[in-house]
Amino acid sequence: MGAGAPRGAGGGGRSSGGLRTSLAGLTTRGRSFLAAGVAAALCSYVLGQAELLRVGLLLAFLPLLCVAVLHRTRHRVAGSRRLSPQRVPAGDEARVQLRVENVSRVPTGTLMLQDRVPYVLGPRPRFVLDRLEPGGRREVSYRVRSDLRGRYPLGPLQLRLTDPFGLVELTRSFSTYDVLTVVPRTEELAPVRLGGQSSGYGDGSGRALALAGEDDVIPRGYRRGDDLRRVHWRSTARYGELMVRREEQPQRSRATVLLDTRGIAYEGAGPDSAFEWAVSGAASTLVHLLERGYSVRLLTDGGSALAGEGAGFSQSGQESAEAAGVIMDMLAVVGHSDGAGLSRAYDALRAGDGAGFGGSGGDGLLVAFLGELDDAQTELAAKMRGRCGAAVAFLLDPAQWAGRPSRVQERLDRLRETGWTALAVPPGAAYGDLWRQAGSTPLGTDSPGGWS
Repeated sequence: MGAGAPRGAGGGGRSSGGLRTSLAGLTTRGRSFLAAGVAAALCSYVLGQAELLRVGLLLAFLPLLCVAVLHRTRHRVAGSRRLSPQRVPAGDEARVQLRVENVSRVPTGTLMLQDRVPYVLGPRPRFVLDRLEPGGRREVSYRVRSDLRGRYPLGPLQLRLTDPFGLVELTRSFSTYDVLTVVPRTEELAPVRLGGQSSGYGDGSGRALALAGEDDVIPRGYRRGDDLRRVHWRSTARYGELMVRREEQPQRSRATVLLDTRGIAYEGAGPDSAFEWAVSGAASTLVHLLERGYSVRLLTDGGSALAGEGAGFSQSGQESAEAAGVIMDMLAVVGHSDGAGLSRAYDALRAGDGAGFGGSGGDGLLVAFLGELDDAQTELAAKMRGRCGAAVAFLLDPAQWAGRPSRVQERLDRLRETGWTALAVPPGAAYGDLWRQAGSTPLGTDSPGGWS
């Protein structure tokens, strides 16, 4: 169901407890009335007072009547929820609209609505509604917000009904719920060239011939406006309709974004931690590259591609907005791994026909967000440079973030020796500035601006 579409919060089916469950909803006042009625009836029998019996029956009958009415009413009240939008960046608000409708011919008493939400989204919303006339409806709304990414269930919606005398209070819990996805915040990145990398659909070498000869023609149906000189008569005779040559097609450049999720590589937690900075940076990079026409994939230190199809890359027929949505949903729930090194990521980059290193053309892009690296992991990361057209590494050293002596400069120098554009990420750095800096830094040189 798309964002903003109404979603039922439960049907009108009866609960399993029936009237017995409804009797348990008697308030202290209702139980007192019932007890007083029974006592008055017993006293009338002992004392032989008929008038006292009438009073006792009235006192006992009134709460039972309220139980019967509310028992029927609570299954004649429909509830729904509308969440808009269903995917929000961390720190932004989403609006939740609740609607209650009385589908019976009997007016309701006072209603109290309560929606169950996780504590990270704020306090549990409660609303008190006056009586609903037959066929009437009421709408209320509230807002939720979280600084922490994740997937948060909203619901189930609870409805509490009371009678005008306060004798009975019944609660109904609807069955369904919605899910709010809080994705990492992204920054708009400037279009820069990283180590001579061309745009996603290729400039110059980015186009590949689809024809290797007359027998290798890949024809397609004629479209209005096609040049008649491209008509392929042999295919036209074969298929019985006008066919034209598909002489060349754009070849999308590939990009891999490597996210180091090792728990031992980061320190701290919360929205301002180094790991959250890395997740946000990876999200910004993936969205930016998709907008430029790249076929991208997200790779973790465990060697698994979190998004994409086939080898992990988004396919050329996949809309960039759809691919970005899938990737952002994955990044919304990514957490720390138990891995100790980057060997699985290195194997994944080497696997296949060089796809991880940009394909046989060597024009792929690799962007890595790395935590703490020891000597062995630094050498492994240096080997990942492979045959990429460009490789950019952002190092988030926990010692630097904690203000302790750091060896990040040694790691940067080693990566730069193998052709990486390597930058250290200090606490509070703006990713957009580092991205522009990466585009202006020649391969194998020290980064300007003193970031490292």
